[in-house]
Amino acid sequence: MLAIEWGLENRLQIYIDGDACPVKQESLKVAARHALQVVLVSNQWLRGVDGPLVRQHVAPNTPDAADDWIVEQILPGDICVTADIPLAARVIKKGAACIGMNGKPFTEASIGDVLATRNLLTQLREQGAINSQSAGFGKRERSSFLNGFEQMIQAVKRKG
Repeated sequence: MLAIEWGLENRLQIYIDGDACPVKQESLKVAARHALQVVLVSNQWLRGVDGPLVRQHVAPNTPDAADDWIVEQILPGDICVTADIPLAARVIKKGAACIGMNGKPFTEASIGDVLATRNLLTQLREQGAINSQSAGFGKRERSSFLNGFEQMIQAVKRKG
């Protein structure tokens, strides 16, 4: 367990699903302000994400390897940053908090609807019924994430 390796048992940890995560630097900035440990999980070593409270875990480059590792490691009271809705559902099931790139938390109450919507949209895209264009990720989106992430950390700290 990473917290024990760091000698910081019973401390909130942040797990970042790092592959294609547009808010890595923002996550690191907020976590550093709170002196929280961050585990950046990806399928390759990422540059520019160093720090005394930052660790990287490079998972095998196989489907869901990074997600599986996060789910194995995360504990109730930890926080996961991800855009991966199935991963969010698994993390919530383990009792951890989870936030999306848009700054909105995934919760027990909302994850079922979010998963159903994701599955429906995937099916419609596969059938060619809809065309999905990825919206841009700019200052407004980063600001929303920063605000939501700060609120989540404070809420988890109050709870713990």
